[in-house]
Amino acid sequence: MQSAPNSPTGPDATTSGMTTTKLETPDEGKMTRLAAASVIATALEWFDFLIYSTASALVFGHVFFPSLEGALGTIASFGTLAVGFIARPVGGIIAGALGDKFGRKGPLVASMIVMGLATTSIGLLPSHETIGIWAPILLVTARLVQGLGVGAQWGGATLLLTEHSPLKRRGFYGSLVQLGTVAGIIIGNAFFLCILLFVDEGAFIEWGWRVPFLSGILLVAVGIFVQMKIEETPVFKSMQAKAEAATAGTKMPRVSFLRALRLYWKQILQAAGAFFVVNGTFYIMISGMLSYGTANVGLSQTTMIMIVCLAVATQIFTIPYFGAWSDRHGRRKIFLLGTVLMAVWAFPFFWLVDTGNPFLVAAAIIVGLTLHAMMFGPQAALFAEMFPADVRYFGASLGFQLASVFAGGLAPMIMVSLIEATGTSASVSLYIIAMAVITFVAVYSIRERFQTNLHETAADIEERELREAGKLDVAAKPTTAEEAEHA
Repeated sequence: MQSAPNSPTGPDATTSGMTTTKLETPDEGKMTRLAAASVIATALEWFDFLIYSTASALVFGHVFFPSLEGALGTIASFGTLAVGFIARPVGGIIAGALGDKFGRKGPLVASMIVMGLATTSIGLLPSHETIGIWAPILLVTARLVQGLGVGAQWGGATLLLTEHSPLKRRGFYGSLVQLGTVAGIIIGNAFFLCILLFVDEGAFIEWGWRVPFLSGILLVAVGIFVQMKIEETPVFKSMQAKAEAATAGTKMPRVSFLRALRLYWKQILQAAGAFFVVNGTFYIMISGMLSYGTANVGLSQTTMIMIVCLAVATQIFTIPYFGAWSDRHGRRKIFLLGTVLMAVWAFPFFWLVDTGNPFLVAAAIIVGLTLHAMMFGPQAALFAEMFPADVRYFGASLGFQLASVFAGGLAPMIMVSLIEATGTSASVSLYIIAMAVITFVAVYSIRERFQTNLHETAADIEERELREAGKLDVAAKPTTAEEAEHA
């Protein structure tokens, strides 16, 4: 069941059958506060999640897998990185089911508290030298909990902004959630860079890498702030009102996550496919490059971290730009263009990196991340518009997190394994092209619902489609007194 594109709705009203509901148009001050809260929460969440990525490339092989040398240690370290991605769909399923029934805010707050505690615990873990095999076991356990937390977070933060935002700025505000991810990476890598600059390699391996993880406790404080200060989205409030009217006071929509899977499996798979090359290339550029640049190209750890920080910093401008661009031109065409250009860039990217020239390496990653921003910027709005209100948290989260398992989580490990097996970076270029093909097919098959009505539930869409097909009485009765007043 899928609604028609560009449903006849405007910024001030929504329509379902013959009923109309007045929508709130949030003022700029409110949107600024919401945007700031979402960006800070997302930045800290992803700071916690992605410092693990940096530590996997730089130190975890030494601390937790000392018996494995060279590429084998790196592959094992990246394997624990992938564990967090495997847990992400589970977090998305749990948070999505709860978020569509009880509100967007609760799962978001819970995800931040869980993530903060898991990250702090990693900073306190004993090494393999101290407790033997229990060290990597505890590391994997903490990483699983991190995966649950971040799997729950993205959907809540995305809907907090897209469901509050003005219709014609949905792409821009949705892109700010993605911007929080970038901010988390910059802060995390800058943290590691400062430590590397001020402590020697021995001290870094012994205790220096732990410092960024111990800061995870800050995320718990932010979660408490969001719970106290941020209100529920207008879309969920509207669903509550409809549920109360239809079921004599029951405050939860009646679409279960199993029914959502049955009705919207196609859209979930489309969302997962759309995120494939976006997520895969991102982790190749921000994590895989840290290992490749030092082990294969010969650059220092400090140089590679500085290059990655510089390249990622450009997305502070490019992600909101392409998000805003999608508000004018639609999500799908920009996403498709970015996918094609990423495939084209796959071979030139490694040609430049393999020169070992820091400036050319930086140029390669900057161009790659700019193409990534063409897809990542519009993505939040695209995913929000693919699902009706009462399955949106579940559908968007699950699609997003499924791709994270098969693309993002495995990408650095696959990259190292391909280079180890083939002896050439060309194999990774072909891997990027294969991911781009998956994403192109998925996005091409998505029905554009640019600036659609986010207040429509699954029942609203079914009613509208029946009415448009002439199978429903046009004089359908409004469902609430407020709707009747605005009809």
